[in-house]
Amino acid sequence: MIKAIIFDFFGVIANDGWLPFKSKYFGHDEIMRQKATLLNRRSDAGLESYDDFISKIADLASLSEAETRKEIENNPANVRLIDYIQVRLNGRYKLGLLSNASADWLDRIIGHNAAGLFDKKCLSFETGHLKPDPYAYRDILEKLEVQPNESIFIDDQPRCVEGASAVGIHSLHYLDFDSMRTELETLLADSNN
Repeated sequence: MIKAIIFDFFGVIANDGWLPFKSKYFGHDEIMRQKATLLNRRSDAGLESYDDFISKIADLASLSEAETRKEIENNPANVRLIDYIQVRLNGRYKLGLLSNASADWLDRIIGHNAAGLFDKKCLSFETGHLKPDPYAYRDILEKLEVQPNESIFIDDQPRCVEGASAVGIHSLHYLDFDSMRTELETLLADSNN
């Protein structure tokens, strides 16, 4: 039986401004893309500050810090998904948030009330564990006090979905709200039978 549903943040709960930025400015050059990815992962792991990350990425992209922030921080909330979580899932399941993040963006992007829907969160800059590291998934499972087979994880990145599956969590690849809702409802119905 499913007891918990765990969501990724960027690319699921909110738009992801980083990946389009990385593709736009570094997609043509493998070495630059690797440098940008390494800088992002260091910030997400809490090894350097978000402000330092922005400064270094701005230099790498030959942009001002203000232009860089504007593009990377284009992260509007997924209002349809948040409404669905509040109406359909809240109070029925434990809700978790597992994200590779360089800071706690929840209140700023989705607001305090929506952020409060999540019972527990594990953010990589606090834990030092980046998805798809198995420890990242184990951290959130432990906080939610559930077993892997009692959980569903939803992420937009295939490697993170595969990482969750590898530790025994039911996993969904988020492509869009409608297909996610259909797949999630099917998994939840099957788990109750």
